[in-house]
Amino acid sequence: MNKEFKVLMLNGSPRINGNTTIVLKAMEKIFTENGIVVENVQVGNKDIRGCIACGTCFEKGKCVFDDIVNELAPKFQVADGLVIASPVYYASANATLIACLDRLFYSTDFDKTMKVGASVACARRGGCSATFDELNKYFTIANMPIASSQYWNSIHGREKGQAEIDEEGMQTMRALARNMSFLIKSIALGKEQYGLPEKEQWTPTHFIR
Repeated sequence: MNKEFKVLMLNGSPRINGNTTIVLKAMEKIFTENGIVVENVQVGNKDIRGCIACGTCFEKGKCVFDDIVNELAPKFQVADGLVIASPVYYASANATLIACLDRLFYSTDFDKTMKVGASVACARRGGCSATFDELNKYFTIANMPIASSQYWNSIHGREKGQAEIDEEGMQTMRALARNMSFLIKSIALGKEQYGLPEKEQWTPTHFIR
């Protein structure tokens, strides 16, 4: 198979070269060793407003707010995998990253089936599990398999550089990148031989009918 595999990494931290960056660089090194091309984009320091549910994306095929979200859309479309990483704020991901992801997933109509997803949470102490669960929901609503590791994808550190001291956390990130590389390549082989899974027509319902 002579395919170039690509992973898009979104850094949800507003800090340049902080602990979240350390995590993503460690993963990028593993991806590169496995022949996967990586693009790392820092979104946590951008001015990104939330979705207003205007529906313009259904008509124009892109978000009404023409910012980094529309720049990320074509990168996401051609990527075989997506890594989203965030520091923990009040047991949640950075609100800027959430605004970006809400609009990125909702405004793009391309098929995300079998693109591999992975989320990473970085905290001083607590809130990693809640943030990890929050970020994974973007994948599971889009038919995207989630890459796993030897532990939940969390790492600890408060001041810049402290994440490197969390040896188990760093090992978890390296294992995650290796597993994600394997999964991306395995899915590509499966698609080549079997195609994508059959889909039923979507039947949306709500709770008052």
